[in-house]
Amino acid sequence: MNTNFVIEASLRNDMGKGASRRLRREGKVPAVLYGGHQEAVSLTMDHNALFHHLENEAFYSHILTVKIDGKDESAVLKDLQRHPVKPIIMHLDFQRVSASEKIRMHVPLHFVGGDMAPGVKVGGGIVTHNMNEVEVNCLPKDLPEFIEVDLSTTELNHSIHMSELKLAAGVELVELMHGHDLPVGGVHATRATVAEEGAAAPAEGEGA
Repeated sequence: MNTNFVIEASLRNDMGKGASRRLRREGKVPAVLYGGHQEAVSLTMDHNALFHHLENEAFYSHILTVKIDGKDESAVLKDLQRHPVKPIIMHLDFQRVSASEKIRMHVPLHFVGGDMAPGVKVGGGIVTHNMNEVEVNCLPKDLPEFIEVDLSTTELNHSIHMSELKLAAGVELVELMHGHDLPVGGVHATRATVAEEGAAAPAEGEGA
């Protein structure tokens, strides 16, 4: 977690849809910061700066610094609303974090080693992704930017489950906490391979 995201913000007093539209015309974005046993506050942020931050995958699973009129708040991004057609950020929700309290965040999965997997090189299979992210539970200091899924030893028609992921100390997967050991990805035969194997198999009684 070497990236440090700092977001400049100002307190917002004018509320309502009309005020939000005026902000967007001025190149600003309305946002809210809540949680941390404090009152929620309405904010405005620079649209272009946010747009640049949002191009970085780490921004979505990182402890951010929200600088409100010079005062720093540690927070995570909890919700993001974009315009359905235009490249415009409509609204953001941030949640304060405390160093001593665990948080739940969705963290992206990075699949590696697929080109080396025996199921691909020898078995002719393809890498499949069941999930693109997982929800973790941990202290802010332990929050990973991503979790790696190593497929380099995966055989054909085998899956990698959540329990097989390598997690840093202090990081838990929420689904595993609930007893759900779900597959995140694997290597499986293509439809063409399955069809070829079916065509090659002798019919029942053939060759007797």
